[in-house]
Amino acid sequence: MIDVKIKKLHLKNTWTIARNSSDYKENIFIKIERNGITGFGEAAPNVRYGQTAELTIQKIKHAEKILDKHNWFQFAEIKESLDNEIQDQSCAKAAIDMAILDWVGKSLKTPLYEYWGLNPLLTPITSFSIGIDTPDILIKKIEQASEYPVLKIKVGKDNEKKIVEAVRRITDKPLRIDANEAWTAKEEALEKILWMQEQNIEFIEQPMPSDMIDETAWLRERIDIPIVADESVKTTNDIAKLAEAFDGINIKLMKSGGLLEAKKMIEVAHSLGMKVMLGCMIESSLAITAAAHLSPCVEWADLDGHLLISNDPFAGVKVENGRLILDDSPGLGINGDF
Repeated sequence: MIDVKIKKLHLKNTWTIARNSSDYKENIFIKIERNGITGFGEAAPNVRYGQTAELTIQKIKHAEKILDKHNWFQFAEIKESLDNEIQDQSCAKAAIDMAILDWVGKSLKTPLYEYWGLNPLLTPITSFSIGIDTPDILIKKIEQASEYPVLKIKVGKDNEKKIVEAVRRITDKPLRIDANEAWTAKEEALEKILWMQEQNIEFIEQPMPSDMIDETAWLRERIDIPIVADESVKTTNDIAKLAEAFDGINIKLMKSGGLLEAKKMIEVAHSLGMKVMLGCMIESSLAITAAAHLSPCVEWADLDGHLLISNDPFAGVKVENGRLILDDSPGLGINGDF
């Protein structure tokens, strides 16, 4: 049996990106148990990918029969069954995947990163994300984020110059710019990026709509900073076609369907000479910590979703001077209020 709860996660500030705004997110939390050992998972449905809380719960409940008939240590077989049974609602798969791996780690009394042979001292610095807002509010948000050495700034269709100028008035920290598919003309995108790359920009994320891969490749030939795919990439199957248009990819557990697929994506991207960022939706420390266990494998991290909410029901990975800090607790290493 899979225990399921919906929790409303309240944002510290209204969260605005190029597509929409929100003051809270409703995420789904699950608990599984076998042999007296529990595993926890989280799903963060995102309307951009056709995900809803109701559909996610339906898929999670549908997966109970898969878990009932499998040895949970044989998690690769469970993943294959989930991939066959759940064609959409990838966040539901992500929740089950992380719960199984949490259970496996606890059963073996080892942290997940250690099970995978990864060094927790090699975790990257995470950026801290600043949503779209007026220049005055942006400045206040940036002042509140003074402990984070790298900022990720959201921009929209026609506000990027005002936003970046406001940021640059108070800090010279490296910036990562996320357009969330905002620019639909390649000439417009080129003009904006040529201006921004003079502002100490580390990279530009998803400047154009996800299906405009040829246009993004044209753009890449004409700029000097990396382009990172987000909405254009969900799973391993998407990566090869992006190699000529993007320098890197943003892997999110809620898009990939979980840690196992994310790990495979990292390996494939690196084999194609692409860099990798581990990103997130608005998530609690449960899902953020799960992703952090893979972070020693990647060049960049944007694992700050838990830092943006005011009522985090879990505790796990810590952030110290921007760096992700994992302890030696077994499994995911999380605790909190299910």
